[in-house]
Amino acid sequence: MSKSFSESYKSAGVDITAGYAAVELMKSHIARTKTEGVVSDIGGFGGLFMPDLTGMKAPVLVSGTDGVGTKLKIAFLLDKHDTVGIDCVAMCVNDIVCSGATPLFFLDYIALGKNIPEKVAAIVSGVAEGCVMAGAALIGGETAEMPGFYPEDEYDLAGFSVGIVDRDKIIDGSKAAKGDILIALPSSGVHSNGFSLVRKVFDVEKSDIKAYSAELGVSIGETLLTPTRIYVKPVLALIKEVNVKGISHITGGGFYENIPRSLPKGLSAKIDEKSLKIPPIFSLIQRVGNIPKRDMFNTFNMGVGMCITVSKEDADRALSILRANGEDAYVIGEITRGDEEMVIC
Repeated sequence: MSKSFSESYKSAGVDITAGYAAVELMKSHIARTKTEGVVSDIGGFGGLFMPDLTGMKAPVLVSGTDGVGTKLKIAFLLDKHDTVGIDCVAMCVNDIVCSGATPLFFLDYIALGKNIPEKVAAIVSGVAEGCVMAGAALIGGETAEMPGFYPEDEYDLAGFSVGIVDRDKIIDGSKAAKGDILIALPSSGVHSNGFSLVRKVFDVEKSDIKAYSAELGVSIGETLLTPTRIYVKPVLALIKEVNVKGISHITGGGFYENIPRSLPKGLSAKIDEKSLKIPPIFSLIQRVGNIPKRDMFNTFNMGVGMCITVSKEDADRALSILRANGEDAYVIGEITRGDEEMVIC
């Protein structure tokens, strides 16, 4: 393919040759994510993927889209760009697996003030790492240089993923019942939501978030930039062996908004607060920001990245399978009857 060049476009702030350089740098990262279903190479107008439908009676596509949000501000301040791509993938594929679906592929969208090929390649390296963690192929994307719209040293990152599940295996929470057990999969920290509040609490643009924090064992900035955990492979392993009734990805809205989404009306999630393994960063946010406890649980994941509902009879087996797949899973509560969808006690 010939490489075009426009001096006039470059004078307006868009260097298309930088885009070509970025693509060359990201090729090795994209190659790591290739799966059997990938039909096309990057560079085409669309990413092609042929799913394996063997054994499926009524395949259903499940899609998810999201961005990293204002957590990117922390990446800008630390000038570290190789992990936010993991967040971007995680926010999409963790949603998809809540339906019991297997993520197939992912596409990203990077909009920036100035295309610096090495920075773009670092961002995509994180996206690729997230795809590898999820078992999804990175089959395309878009890098849009937008001078005058974004500052030269800033960018936005979003993406979407598509997965597949047989219709009779969709998990929608409808089969949850009184007495079922709620199992937590631990988060790595704040993940990728609530950062507008986090940034306000720590006044990140003015304070030194690179300074060591004895309470955290590392700097506040490093703690906040810890990427979102991807739960796809352990959850899919669990689904193969246990009747999973409901799965909630704990993102924006925290416990109060997300856990009830996987419950039928008339049922309540009763959480034992004493059972929760809450990372120190949340205590620090609550103390420094003087934030009420309910607001904390209504904004952040509080150490629980995903909540899984199984019957009481399957709980021990579920815990064993999850732990065998690298998850420090533990019980945080049960399903009861009640008018309140969420009770933390």
